[in-house]
Amino acid sequence: MELLEKGAAQLGIALSGAQLDQFQVYYRELTDWNQRANLTAITGFEDVQVKHFLDSLTVCLAAGGLLAGLEARVIDVGSGAGLPGMALKLAFPGIRLTLVESVAKKTAFLERLTAILGLEGVSVLTGRSEALGREDGLRDAFDLVVVRGVARLPLLLEYCLPFCKPGGRLVALKHGGDGQELDAAANALLELGGRIDKVVTVALEGLTDDRVLISVAKTGPTPDRYPRRVGIPAKRPL
Repeated sequence: MELLEKGAAQLGIALSGAQLDQFQVYYRELTDWNQRANLTAITGFEDVQVKHFLDSLTVCLAAGGLLAGLEARVIDVGSGAGLPGMALKLAFPGIRLTLVESVAKKTAFLERLTAILGLEGVSVLTGRSEALGREDGLRDAFDLVVVRGVARLPLLLEYCLPFCKPGGRLVALKHGGDGQELDAAANALLELGGRIDKVVTVALEGLTDDRVLISVAKTGPTPDRYPRRVGIPAKRPL
């Protein structure tokens, strides 16, 4: 895990030998389960270290001090193979993590990984964010919401911002050239109770896909009418 260790150090994260061992187990389980659960197209040892694990840890550049805080509540929406949430949990073990994924085969992997690594303070939920975002204990409840996906920003905001508590933050991992997405998200931000806090361009050795982090501050509770029922946000983005 030399590439991960070196890159994490550039982010100001010192990973211990025990933590690197956990990432090694993560890689082994990821590539094993990928044969039956279609978790990722990236499976090479070096590529996973950089394009999955290290990429996930860049969230720290936009999260302020939230990850370092003891028992900060963090939710990863559309977690897939556990990225970025599980990588953040291994690097910042004090956080309380919730992983949300709609595909049962993927949540089975996340539950298996949590058990093998002996992690505490991790919850895995199978379901759609449009439904889970209305549940007591999940809505307006998290200090930090993270999302690493390909959907456009207005859609991601409706899926994710209802989970964030007022005063908290959402960090979306996106690719460069998304200036038009920021403009398109203006109405969604107004409707959902958020504002763009900052946009961080990631310049890290090995990451060559123009990664940017969009940080959204939650300015107030999300109105009760959001998120809309399953399927509607994708058909009629805000």
